[in-house]
Amino acid sequence: MTSIKEQAAISRLLSFLQEWDNAGTVARSHILNNFIETNQGKTAPELEQEFSQGASLFLVRLTTWLRLTYMTGSCLDKLLRSIGVFLSAVSSNHYLIEFLEVGGVLTLLEILALENIKEEGKKESIRLLQVIANSGRKYKELICESYGVRSIAEFLAKSKSEETQEEVQVLLDSLVHGNPKYQNQVYKGLIALLPCASPKAQQLSLQTLRTAQSIVGTTHPSIVDNVLKVLSTMHLEVQYEAIELIKDLVNYDVCPALLKGLVALLIPSFKETSKLQPKILNDSSVLQLTAHLPVFLQQAAAAKAIGILAHRNTSLAEEMLHLRVVHSLLAAMGNTDHSNSQRQASLTLKYFVQLFPVVEEHVRKSMGEELYKLFFSNAGDLYMKIDSIQADILAANKVNVTKALYLSDLSQSNVSFYFGHGNQDPVAYNTHFQKEDVEGKE
Repeated sequence: MTSIKEQAAISRLLSFLQEWDNAGTVARSHILNNFIETNQGKTAPELEQEFSQGASLFLVRLTTWLRLTYMTGSCLDKLLRSIGVFLSAVSSNHYLIEFLEVGGVLTLLEILALENIKEEGKKESIRLLQVIANSGRKYKELICESYGVRSIAEFLAKSKSEETQEEVQVLLDSLVHGNPKYQNQVYKGLIALLPCASPKAQQLSLQTLRTAQSIVGTTHPSIVDNVLKVLSTMHLEVQYEAIELIKDLVNYDVCPALLKGLVALLIPSFKETSKLQPKILNDSSVLQLTAHLPVFLQQAAAAKAIGILAHRNTSLAEEMLHLRVVHSLLAAMGNTDHSNSQRQASLTLKYFVQLFPVVEEHVRKSMGEELYKLFFSNAGDLYMKIDSIQADILAANKVNVTKALYLSDLSQSNVSFYFGHGNQDPVAYNTHFQKEDVEGKE
C-alpha cells in the first residue's frame, strides 16, 4: 500500500502530464523552459525522483511530439534540449534505449537536411548525436549504419554558423575514435569534404583528417589530389591546416605522389593561367586582379610547403632534387603576376642552395653573379628588386640538377669499383674522372 507522500507525488506527476497533454505550443514552450531550468545536470535517479519514478512517461511524450513536429521546427531547439537532459544524465542508458527504439537517430539526421529548420535546432540535433556517439561503440555504429556520416558531412559543408560547424567536428572526431567497423567511412567522408565551398568546413575537415589518418593507418588514393587542390585557397588558416596534413602524409605510401604533385604546382600550365585571365586584364588601364588567381595561390603555397618539408627532412629535399624542384622554383621566382609566389619560391630555393653545393653551383650559373648576390643577400625581398628581363631569365631557366646528380652517382659508383683494387694510383683516378667529365660535356 502506497504512503500518502507517494500518492501525492504520483498525483503531481499525473497532473503535470495532463497539463502537457492539454497544452498548446506556447504553453508547452513554457513547460520546456521550466523543465530545462529545473533539471539540467541531474542524474537519472534524481530525474526519477523528480517524476515519481515516471520520468519515462514524460520522455515518451517529448519524443512523440518531436516526431510529429520536427519538420515544422516548432520549439525544436527547446524540445531537443529537454530530450538532452534525459540522454546526458548519469546512468541514463535506459532513456537512451527508449529514444533510439522510436527512431531517434534517424529523426536527428533528418533534421540536419531540412532547409526550413533554424540553425539553433540543427546545432541541438548535433549535440544529441554527440551524446549518443559518446555512449559507446555500438551507438557509433548505429549512427553510421543510418547513413549518418554522409548527412553529417553534408551539413558541415552547408552550415553558415562556425559555432555549429565546430560542434560537427567534435561529432566526427568521436565517430572516428573507437569505431573500427566504420572509421574508414568517416575518413573517406572527411576527404570528400575538402573540395567544399566553406573555408571553415575545409579547415575543420583537415584538422580531423590528421587524427583520422593516424587511426586508419592506410591512405586513400584520392587524398593527394584533394589536399593539393585545397592549397589554392586564399584563407591562410585553411592553407596552414593543409600543410600540416601534408607534413603527416609524407610518412605514408603517398609520399612520392605528394612530392611530385607539389613540384608540379610550381609551374602552372598555360591552359590554367590563360583561362583564368579575362581579356579585360590585358588592358593596362584596368586594375590588375591576378594577385588572387587560384593557380598562383596554389603555386605560392606549394613553394612554402616544399620549403617546410625540406627543412624538416633532408632526404625529402634530396628526393625533390630528382623531381627538378630547383628548375621549378626558379621558374616560380619569375612569375611577376604574383609576388608571394616569387617570395616563397625564393626563400625555399635559398635553403636548397645552402643545403646542396651542386644546387648552389647551378643556380649561380643560371642567375649570373650579380643577380645571385642579390638573391643570396636577401631572398625574401628579391621580387621587389629584379626587373622584367631578370624575371624572364628566371622563368625560362634550363637548370637540370637531376642530370648532375646522376653523373655524380655514376662517378661515386666508379670510385667504389676502382678503389676495390688496392694497387691503383688515386691521382690516376682523378685524371680519369676529369677526362670523363670533359667527354660528358662534349
